[in-house]
Amino acid sequence: MTNLIITGQPLTIDDVVAVARHGRRVELAPQAIKQIASARAMIERIVAEERIVYGVTTGFGALSRVHIPPDHLAELQHNLVRSHAAGVGAPLPPEVVRAMMLLVLASLARGASGVRVAVVESLIALLNNDIVPLVPSRGSVGASGDLAPLAHVALVLIGEGQATIEPTKDERRKTNDADDVPSSFRVPSGRRTSSFVSGAEALALAGLEPLQLEAKEGLALLNGTHLMAAMGALLLHDARRLLHAAELAAAMSLEGALGTHTPLDPRIHALRPQPGQRICAARLRALLRDSELPQSHRDDPRVQDPYSLRCVPQVLGAAHDALTYVEQVVPHELAAVTDNPLVFVEDDAVLSGGNFHGQPLATALDFLAIVLAQIAGFSERRSFLLLSAWEPEMHLMPFLTPQPGLQSGLMVVQYTAAALVVELRALAQPASISSLPTSGGIEDWNSMGATSALQAQQALDLARDVVAIELLCAAQALEQHRPLRSGRGVEVAYERIRARVPLLAADRPPAPDIAALAQMIAVGEFEDLVCEE
Repeated sequence: MTNLIITGQPLTIDDVVAVARHGRRVELAPQAIKQIASARAMIERIVAEERIVYGVTTGFGALSRVHIPPDHLAELQHNLVRSHAAGVGAPLPPEVVRAMMLLVLASLARGASGVRVAVVESLIALLNNDIVPLVPSRGSVGASGDLAPLAHVALVLIGEGQATIEPTKDERRKTNDADDVPSSFRVPSGRRTSSFVSGAEALALAGLEPLQLEAKEGLALLNGTHLMAAMGALLLHDARRLLHAAELAAAMSLEGALGTHTPLDPRIHALRPQPGQRICAARLRALLRDSELPQSHRDDPRVQDPYSLRCVPQVLGAAHDALTYVEQVVPHELAAVTDNPLVFVEDDAVLSGGNFHGQPLATALDFLAIVLAQIAGFSERRSFLLLSAWEPEMHLMPFLTPQPGLQSGLMVVQYTAAALVVELRALAQPASISSLPTSGGIEDWNSMGATSALQAQQALDLARDVVAIELLCAAQALEQHRPLRSGRGVEVAYERIRARVPLLAADRPPAPDIAALAQMIAVGEFEDLVCEE
């Protein structure tokens, strides 16, 4: 891969994924260096003139009325970083921390924060040397920026805190780690440190010196929606893959249940101009093209299929439209400066505002969790349908086992799906309406967007397993209609599934099969099959 050149222009979701997961290297463009330097010159004039400007020559939050003399400004910034590193809980995955650092440096490079070029170059050095700060996952209220998580990143820059040294792309390949896969599926590499080392040690191993912060720089590193936005970008990338797999699973289940293709007729969807519905129906028609199964049950006495088969375009189409909305919010954040105060060089002004507030992202990420719960709940209903075989016209054995009674088949995978769906319903409760005030009441409405992001991440992981369970059941159902063949796309997917998960001929633990299918979804092994006609 060529280096990602940071110019100050908007990042894309693909940029974030490439740096966070693929280890793409980063470099600073000359125009970005110029932008950064111009803004820094303004901050240095303010300091020289001893002007009172929030965050530059004052305390922070409820302490903003305290004026700080020039000889204490560097100490102020270091104290800010140390005092705000109050996170708790399990560390964030390395890919999330890498994405955070990319978003911070891209924001600073837009020349509205007033830091030195050295600050941006220090963040780039962490990324390019595969140093990943330990960032506890809990502690941000998502309003004055993701303060606590970002403080843990900044600690390593100044030679404090803790960090790991992550494996390079080549090292991951040697240990069979996939390049474009969520960290939950990563195999540990030999180069990854077995435990966290101090920030000073991590810098020394890379031949780097700790950064000495100057006026405004600690605040610029801590302010911003970079945790929320980083997680949002990775989540969107993975959620699209999940939706494609859910559409494929629905098409496969429709065939396994010997459902009718009539509800996919384009004339039906032309009368309801919801874009996602039309797209989903077209994708299912493409997956099912040339299927032999509809002709096998032309005299089926069933008048209509259950909603989980008949209304796939309407339900998964709504999920498509919802993701489209989230895809509008997150890219806007990848183009933003969410620091405070902001430096406007052309106007010779430093303005304090609220760009750090995470409400746009919090609302979108809560919406994403709801969508994921819907995708999973809808999928579980089809697994239940295939395993229950309550209609004799489906020609399926109970629990898809060849020897009911002696064998339980896939009975209990639906239990698992049901348990996950209940947990997803809890995760879909919006965090963004749960504000609590902070900083003596000055910060009286917080977005809780980091919680929204963490809930959405958990929801995605659970929903992926639920759809994997449906794929497991649907592939087994197709076996019971052989030698008839399904549609072209479904058959290709079936062959890929069987390459990883053998036919269930006798009872075996389903857990490894579910995990294998979940990983196939995560790495996008079905994406190329899901397209419009």
